[in-house]
Amino acid sequence: MTVQLLTDPAQMRALGSLPATFAASLAEQGTPQFIANASSAMLLARVNGHDLPLTVDDGGHGRSYVASPHSAYVDYARREMDLVGLRHGRRAVGAVLGLTDRLLRAARINRAVHVDNWLLSTNLHGDWQGEGLPQLRAALCERYPDHFLILRTLDAWSCPRLLDAVRRDGWIMAPARQIWVTDDLSRDWLPRKDRLNDRRILRRSGLTIEEPEQLSSADCERIAHLYALLYLDKYSPLNPAFTPAFIALLDRTGLTRFRLARRDDGTIMAVAGMIARGGHATCPVVGYDTARPQHEGLYRIACYLASEWTLERGLSLHGSAGAAQFKRARGARGEIEYMAIHARHLSAPRRAAARLLAGVLQAAVVPMMRRQGW
Repeated sequence: MTVQLLTDPAQMRALGSLPATFAASLAEQGTPQFIANASSAMLLARVNGHDLPLTVDDGGHGRSYVASPHSAYVDYARREMDLVGLRHGRRAVGAVLGLTDRLLRAARINRAVHVDNWLLSTNLHGDWQGEGLPQLRAALCERYPDHFLILRTLDAWSCPRLLDAVRRDGWIMAPARQIWVTDDLSRDWLPRKDRLNDRRILRRSGLTIEEPEQLSSADCERIAHLYALLYLDKYSPLNPAFTPAFIALLDRTGLTRFRLARRDDGTIMAVAGMIARGGHATCPVVGYDTARPQHEGLYRIACYLASEWTLERGLSLHGSAGAAQFKRARGARGEIEYMAIHARHLSAPRRAAARLLAGVLQAAVVPMMRRQGW
């Protein structure tokens, strides 16, 4: 089995697949044009009939967690302590994060190649079940001998065979977050009282719901703004900072379908941008006008649009992380998500750092996730 690693955008575009077109755009124009707080180089791997976007980072801190393990495990976690209102164990968690910070900096964890990385909060891996993983891993280790190899957003629910393949290949499994999934929306979401209340809020809002065939440039600007109001301003600047160009790319390639809630004057007030792969859907683009009063329920409307879109297509819903109580009330249940790290080709201290990270997270943090519903 041969593995191709492509860096030329023209060669990527010639392949014609959605992953190749996506990767070519970022490789051609530069990642920061699309994700303002990422600086990764974009490549494409061809392995066993699958085209996989790859991001390569040479270090640096303070960028989005979608390409920065340090941001995921240290910087974002510090912000999460405030978001979830952690009280019990706060001092202990803070001490662990301080040690983790020093450990990961010393290990140069951000010097990494991320495999099948779409630079989204959730990478749905579709029909890739790990075919050719050992060959891909060997090719990447040869080309990037000083980089960690990383596979984000792995779980036993959405990609069990890929997760098994990664484990068989000897990768280190570091728990990442608790995600909220809904197996059957007709059973788990549709009869819920909260779902009925959300629908009632939507009907009383006077907003018009649409799913345009193509977004206008003004739509892309507005969607990027609404997303930023929620995910960057309200939550954390370490979330991926989608630019209007990235929203346009998601729309143009067909990777994402957008369901919009508009006012009579045409202003978009809430948005849900949906991706479907491998029988699952997720909503990486959620936004609403956070300046509006809470009683208008715009966040609830955006989430309702995402669930309704998923139900209509007979898919299960990957609700990503966060807002645990809100999602449980609408039929979701928790699953632990992992980041797989390959480090066998690196120095002993760097390997040890990755193993220590995974061990501490599994022993100390996963029980807290399950107990407190993070």
